[in-house]
Amino acid sequence: MDAYTVLLVVIPLLTAPVTAMIANRHLAWAISLLSTATVTVIAYILFREVSSGTVIHYELGGWKPPWGIEYVIDALNALVALIVGVIATLALLYGKKMAEREIHDSQLHLFYAAFQLVMLGLLGMALTGDIFNLFVFLEISSLSSYAIIAMGQKRQALVASFNYLIAGTLGATFFLLGIGFLYAASGTLNMADIATHFKQFESMTLVLTALLFMLIGLALKAAAFPLHSWLPDAYTQAPTMVTVFIASTSTKVAVYVLLRCLYHVFPQDYWGDTLLPDFLLLSGCLGMLYGSYKAIRQISIKRLLAYSSVAQLGYMVVGIGLNNDAGLTGTVLHIFNHAITKAALFMAAGIIYYRLHTTNLEHLRGAGKTMPWTLAAFALGGLSLIGVPGTAGFISKWYLVQGALAQQNYVVAAVILIASVMAILYVWKVIEALAFDGKTKLHVHQVGSGKDIVPSMPAATVVCYVMVLACLYFGLYTQLPLEAATTAVTSLIETGGAR
Repeated sequence: MDAYTVLLVVIPLLTAPVTAMIANRHLAWAISLLSTATVTVIAYILFREVSSGTVIHYELGGWKPPWGIEYVIDALNALVALIVGVIATLALLYGKKMAEREIHDSQLHLFYAAFQLVMLGLLGMALTGDIFNLFVFLEISSLSSYAIIAMGQKRQALVASFNYLIAGTLGATFFLLGIGFLYAASGTLNMADIATHFKQFESMTLVLTALLFMLIGLALKAAAFPLHSWLPDAYTQAPTMVTVFIASTSTKVAVYVLLRCLYHVFPQDYWGDTLLPDFLLLSGCLGMLYGSYKAIRQISIKRLLAYSSVAQLGYMVVGIGLNNDAGLTGTVLHIFNHAITKAALFMAAGIIYYRLHTTNLEHLRGAGKTMPWTLAAFALGGLSLIGVPGTAGFISKWYLVQGALAQQNYVVAAVILIASVMAILYVWKVIEALAFDGKTKLHVHQVGSGKDIVPSMPAATVVCYVMVLACLYFGLYTQLPLEAATTAVTSLIETGGAR
């Protein structure tokens, strides 16, 4: 079982260069799908193994930590790895035709290779127990993300990728400097070893500097307010498949790393009585309100969903700031729930873009009459984003409100409810435009006919509905994510000393 751990990283590491050398786009896609599907199966096996509280340790090259690199699999990062694998596989199944239209044939095999490298980086970030190795994987995922975002159809994709590169480079620089300061203080890079001997060097100013630098770097990577400016353009201008994948995984993995650092590297006793929890609560609440407000003002579905992600990331940051078991459970659940919800919504938006060549609401009046299944998918995904009871989004928000009330922090609880009401407004804005504002029904024409709309894609619609049904299923049957979240939070509390 331990050997399966390293396969999660080795498989995409081997298949990515093979894909890059194959010019046939269909074969490149097939290899990528095989790679992601295999990773997903292995991630699920590991998840079932550790969901009850078991922890798997794998020492690379037989070198014992802290001298060697160690992979550590517990309920939390196994859930994150499973999310990454599932979303990557479904994105490939969903977006094949879209990628072939949005990306030039000569670049498709390189696109699929870079796609696998993004997945490799995210998996490595989730699994490694070595903090410098974490930085290496962070850079692999970031550099690959810049490349696949830049492959978007419009010139704005290059600008969006460049802005993301600048923000990502700053974030990585801060994070690396923090690692350097922490290494200078502790003399080790193994996370567990740092935590074990933390009392020996916690009084050093260098340690506090390391914490602040690492937090800034991870906040940039997670697009936490107010360090979110790269996200709307990146999500809007990237190829459809890329948006579905990175919007559902990239920032969630960064939030996971933030959790890991705050509880498995820096003990809660060290930072819990500082202003950090209050700052996280302030950042999360402002992010919820600002992201929701900006989403309401958007006229592009993709950009609306991008600002919605800023708001939803605010929920996760608030859960960390609450620093109690209910708040942390809400954060872990929201990592999972928002991943499937945002995948469903961006898939629906992608189908609209593929068929109508736009996501501008002014040009989509009444389009839902021709695409009722897509409209229904967006509406059901929107219910989960709002947090309607019976959907996945409700469960995580319920725990976050409980966490706020447990501390008698009624302001935070009110902000969560207000942001959820604001979500109703921007979700309804899309549904109203698609369903009610059209004067006449659009008609489907063949591709290349010069008309308004092209034929539907049954495969993409089926995959979209898989994610939509997941939003409903995990809203009614919460056992899988809730057990994993509860086990993960128990481990965080025992390790980091959360209240």
